[in-house]
Amino acid sequence: MNTHKGKNRRLIFVCTVALLATAGSVSGQSDHRARLVEEARREGKLIWYTSLGVADSKQLLDSFEKEYPFLKSQLFRSTGERTMNRIMTETQAGRWEFDVVSLSAINILVQRKLISPYLSPEARAHPLEFKDPQGYWAGTHSNYFVIGYNTSLVSATEAPKHWEDLLDPKWRGKIAIDQEEYPWYATLLAAWGREKTQRYMQAMAKQHIQWRSGHTLMAQLVAAGELPLAIVYAHNIEVMKQKGAPVDWVNTLDPIVVSLHSIALTAKPNNPNAAKLFIDFVLSKKGQLILRSFNRNPARSDIEPFSPKMDPKKLKLKVIPADLETRYKEYIEEFRRFFGL
Repeated sequence: MNTHKGKNRRLIFVCTVALLATAGSVSGQSDHRARLVEEARREGKLIWYTSLGVADSKQLLDSFEKEYPFLKSQLFRSTGERTMNRIMTETQAGRWEFDVVSLSAINILVQRKLISPYLSPEARAHPLEFKDPQGYWAGTHSNYFVIGYNTSLVSATEAPKHWEDLLDPKWRGKIAIDQEEYPWYATLLAAWGREKTQRYMQAMAKQHIQWRSGHTLMAQLVAAGELPLAIVYAHNIEVMKQKGAPVDWVNTLDPIVVSLHSIALTAKPNNPNAAKLFIDFVLSKKGQLILRSFNRNPARSDIEPFSPKMDPKKLKLKVIPADLETRYKEYIEEFRRFFGL
């Protein structure tokens, strides 16, 4: 009887410690937010530079302002390249107009010391590969590079199951690839090693690739039956499939290349507390659910993807390597040399 009482006491003690730890974590997060809100109220402003689509970024910012109505936000939205060029031009002139930036090529800004670390408490829900260990950035959402195909032209049993299957002679002249698919090449190098990847690219060059520009366009061409298969973004295919288009994508690839869109705090923010509040909001469940409503893949691991097939726990994902930006010219030259572009 005493043994049972001892076990019960130990169980009660363990549960109490766990509850106190959870309560402490919640309390700490509440205190953190309260401090940010107090200081951000004095700042009253936020400026965000992003390559996220204009409709999506505007809706996300509107939701943020509803939660923090004392903040007036300004948005600069353009392509990743133009957003990066604006940042470089302004900072080289000694101007720091932006408080927060969200891009895919975020590591360029890390290397040039244009952003500063901020360990958002919301990033605890992110997988390790979806956040910087020093807190320089955290992923907001991702794109999966996959093989998409038209189900009226290619059956599920006939469709390629692995990247290597694209080397089958039956696909010669039927594969569409973006003419700037450098991130895909760089990630295969990181996953497979140089020798295997170079052999693969040399063999792919003999497949008479159909070169196109733009993953969304290629997905549309696949859906229209103008292309049997292409390297596309999985979420584009899922959206089309849910609307009844005759398309599907291959989820057995190893690796599935992942492009991560990340958010970061500028090195010299004019409104640092408002900026941190916004980063917390975008990385929170509420912000991530808003992104999911745009048919995007949320970075948090505690949110279900908008399609069960896109569950990251069931896929062999590989994030584009951080050295892509520093070795970009090298990867471009190699890729073009393989395919004679």
